[in-house]
Amino acid sequence: MTEKKINPRTLIRVVINIASWLPLLLLILGWQQNDLSADPIRTIMLRTGKAALIFLWLSLSCTPLRLLFGWTWLNPLRRDLGLYSFLYASLHVLNFIWLDYGLNAAMIFEAMFQNQYALLGFASFLILFPMAATSWKWAFSLLGQKRWKRLHQFGYLAATLAILHYFLLVKQAYTQPILFAIFLTILFGIRLVWKNKKP
Repeated sequence: MTEKKINPRTLIRVVINIASWLPLLLLILGWQQNDLSADPIRTIMLRTGKAALIFLWLSLSCTPLRLLFGWTWLNPLRRDLGLYSFLYASLHVLNFIWLDYGLNAAMIFEAMFQNQYALLGFASFLILFPMAATSWKWAFSLLGQKRWKRLHQFGYLAATLAILHYFLLVKQAYTQPILFAIFLTILFGIRLVWKNKKP
């Protein structure tokens, strides 16, 4: 019998999908062991928000890498990473409306309109929602290639709003938000340059 060789690209995708659950697993373990600092709600807020932003950045990086190096095998990962970004963004929002504000609608709306960071974060989440909902083949067929691509290009706007949200949330610890902003600018610059190179 001949042994079937494992496709390295498939293996990479499996490893990345498994690793993508680690931030959530560490949060659950930290919650169970009461090891999420003196302010667990803020810790959950920061960790889920950062994970959402990292996965969104990784998802957005797939297309520039494909354009530069022809790595078409990244296409399935782009969707996977985008969905993980939405998962952690959803947990981020759930932490805000449930653990932080106890599902009190009046307090939630007051907090959103009094704090710019909350409004920016929620706007980013609203953009990610239809993108996640249309990440499947049936949505591509339903919308058509042109409209589907136009919708998913809003990922850059979602990332920009999320970075601004992060800037306002961390209160002067700006190193990581600045790095995210630099990476996003590079990715957008690659897309823009490549688009202008087309005849």
